[in-house]
Amino acid sequence: MSAPTTVRTSTSTPSAPSTIRDALRHLATYNATAATRTAVEITRSAGQLWLDAVTRPVTPVEWAARNALWWSAMLDRHEPVWHRANTITLSTPYAHLRDFTAPEHRTDDVVPTLVLPPQAGHSSHVIDFSPRQSQLAVLAASGLTRLHALEWRAATTATRHVTITDYLDVIDRSIRRMGGRANLVGDCQGGWLAAVYAALHPDRVHTLTLAGAPIDFHAGESVIASSTRAMTGAMGLAPYRALVAMGGGNMPGAAVLTNFIAIAPQSEISRQLQLLENITDDAHVERYRVFEDWFKHTQDIPGAFYLWLVEHLFHGNELISGDLVVDGRRADLANITCPLFLLAGSTDHITPPAQLFAAADVVGTPAEQVTFRTATGGHLGLFMGRDALREDWPALMEAVYALSVSAREESGPGESASGKGARRGRRRTADAVSDPTGTHRLPAP
Repeated sequence: MSAPTTVRTSTSTPSAPSTIRDALRHLATYNATAATRTAVEITRSAGQLWLDAVTRPVTPVEWAARNALWWSAMLDRHEPVWHRANTITLSTPYAHLRDFTAPEHRTDDVVPTLVLPPQAGHSSHVIDFSPRQSQLAVLAASGLTRLHALEWRAATTATRHVTITDYLDVIDRSIRRMGGRANLVGDCQGGWLAAVYAALHPDRVHTLTLAGAPIDFHAGESVIASSTRAMTGAMGLAPYRALVAMGGGNMPGAAVLTNFIAIAPQSEISRQLQLLENITDDAHVERYRVFEDWFKHTQDIPGAFYLWLVEHLFHGNELISGDLVVDGRRADLANITCPLFLLAGSTDHITPPAQLFAAADVVGTPAEQVTFRTATGGHLGLFMGRDALREDWPALMEAVYALSVSAREESGPGESASGKGARRGRRRTADAVSDPTGTHRLPAP
């Protein structure tokens, strides 16, 4: 796992497909590889089950009971919940502002932090995935005790016309409520949204952290980028408009989930087969349940917002080109001059590192204030994986914390009572996350 650095190393990857033919070629190669990996996983699991049958023979009744437990675990789903105590301080039909600041830290003299979760057909709870696997817990343990997050609400018929303007407005209203300036942390789609906001309101962003966020949508080799270019090149936005129409004016979250599974079918199959292999291991079943509860619980995305981002970002790539205009204002990333922290996944096939690291080439932030970090693993692991939460987020967030306290607080003996409160709130951030050593890893996109 690489250490943080302020010196940019080579992050070049193959160029994104530039023609429909190239996009289709990339998709064909990717799908062939995915099919091979799926076959390998099925073969591995079948071999393991056969070995178990030979070394630990069971009666037909026991085998039936084992399969019943497997089916029950796969079908028993619950709605995700927030694990950290919080209060809703601002509510709109499409987003809640949740304050996760503990009562004893409300007066801490530290710049407040606002987290923008992913918004791709799943709930925002991924940033507070479980009591011992929480991005929010790591941020708080890093000293960023005045902590807030926006929760994206499921789209309804009444909110199908919500636009990019509405989301930028709720971010602005939230930061104003938090004091007018904040550390902004954006995961995946929350990352490009944070970048757009920072470009339009640079004075309100103290530091900007982007994780797995597509900024240059056409960089690297991405299945989503290739499929979008192939479809829009052949049929324009018609396929996407059709999906939204089928969803009653919204993009169905179930369709997004289906797409995620189709991108990495081997992960889905492996996760279910691993469950069968370990169905009597209570710890494994619990880890499976927590992930599936979040992953399989979907929510719709406002149709107007979804079609806007497909047209202007997925297809037009206007954020990186500098052509993106929102409400008559150009969202120029060169306006961003605050310290910038970038976290990518080494095997992220949804947002390849090149899509994120391209931000450094266009922002106005001095090169020495741009931090690059590459975590081991894929896309979802960036936000809820125990390795990333124990190794990568602490390094970045402690650096953000160092920039978020006053010189008086850092001076020691003469610091204020509130500064001491923030300092007491800090602890070893890795301790906020369970140790993954020796535990099964659940395959995830």
